[in-house]
Amino acid sequence: MNIDKFKHQHADIMRNISALRRLAQAGVAQNATGIAGLIVSMSSTIKLHLAVEDKALYPALQRGDNPELARMGQQYQQDMGPIAQAYEAFARRWNRPESVSLDEQGFRDDANRVLRMVHERMQRENRDFYPRIEAA
Repeated sequence: MNIDKFKHQHADIMRNISALRRLAQAGVAQNATGIAGLIVSMSSTIKLHLAVEDKALYPALQRGDNPELARMGQQYQQDMGPIAQAYEAFARRWNRPESVSLDEQGFRDDANRVLRMVHERMQRENRDFYPRIEAA
């Protein structure tokens, strides 16, 4: 199974997270427009990524002849639910410059918590899940 598209999307999301970090370090209020814009852009990529995983990747693993990958896929899909919900709430809360600039510390706290979850999840997929899919 070719998962290059998933890996490219992970790289895009990681770049966006790094860019958000740089903007926040340079000043949340001063960069509120850029921060909100990046969140909107990143959200599109994340929504597409999750939709394709749910509609193509996980079902393909379930139909495949590798029970271990089917089990892993099911576990990864279940584990993603709370992370996706946390990200969706984050994106809804911080997708406007006014929201970001009016609550700098709230943005920082939320970004640190939610984006760390997203980052760690992608690292786990890149390290543990995707190589197994490619090897099968």
